[in-house]
Amino acid sequence: MSNNSQDSKPKFAMYWAAACGGCEIAVLNIHEGILDVDANFDVVFWPVAMDTKYKDVEAMEDGSITLCLFNGAIRNDENAEMAHLLRRKAKILVAFGSCACEGCIPGLANLYSKQAMLDTVFSTLTTDNPQGIRPQIAFQAPEGELSIPYLFDTVRPLDHVVRVDYYIPGCPPESPQIAAVVGLVIQALRGEAQLPPVGSVLGVGNSTVCDECPRKRSEKIITEFRRMATYQPNSTDCLLEQGILCSGLATRSGCQARCPSANMPCIGCYGPAAGVVDQGARMMSAVASVVGSNDPKEIERIMDGIVDPAGTFYRFSLPASLLGHARVG
Repeated sequence: MSNNSQDSKPKFAMYWAAACGGCEIAVLNIHEGILDVDANFDVVFWPVAMDTKYKDVEAMEDGSITLCLFNGAIRNDENAEMAHLLRRKAKILVAFGSCACEGCIPGLANLYSKQAMLDTVFSTLTTDNPQGIRPQIAFQAPEGELSIPYLFDTVRPLDHVVRVDYYIPGCPPESPQIAAVVGLVIQALRGEAQLPPVGSVLGVGNSTVCDECPRKRSEKIITEFRRMATYQPNSTDCLLEQGILCSGLATRSGCQARCPSANMPCIGCYGPAAGVVDQGARMMSAVASVVGSNDPKEIERIMDGIVDPAGTFYRFSLPASLLGHARVG
């Protein structure tokens, strides 16, 4: 392919910040759809898949990247610097996956101070670190000084750092969802479709996971919360009615209730349902409304069955929630 042909194609970029890498794999899981990306875009920056340097992106003209999928939260100064750089270079910047959209699992660290987190990682009995080595922002190696990313006090979702055009939630986003969104962008570039309004959440529904769930629902009265490790729910009735904490009540639809259909509870990775301001608060309210007792001591016993409230209700959304972050110690 000639350089002129390559230069005429829209440009695609993808970046991995504070995340596990699942979003990168999810893009590859669109199977033959990845060929459509290659056919319609010139892939100019994708560190996990090609050898491109930050300086190459810096040398690009502002606005020259047509579409950038940015996955991962903002945990350190390198993440933030790349967010600002890719915002300048990209016409369309997408918060891709739960970490970029809401902060996700890395965001649970916001419950603690940075010092407390580092103490746990580097100074507990599970860590073999007799010299007490801690992360430094610079290291003098024989080849010269190495700069190490500086850890921020808190984790932030992408739109707390730069302006975001669209959101694609999920941990990771489902492959059909990714393929549909990429296909929509391709159609829009050809003039065959229009992109939704800026700020839209793409590839999702407008209701909740409960509305997609095929399980049978009746009146919810919970007298005990159970854990999947010790209780095997049946495959037909609502999981919440069986005492399994399921976040489908407060989670945006679009995944076709994949987890409940596999006899596992929804954990909330598609983010808050349309109109829900705080996913965790909505879930807590729903749980409180179905506790089957008016006796304070009995209510306390039932609620004590929720072993990890913060990790349950704010597993994906703490940095983006009304709580923001709560530092302890």
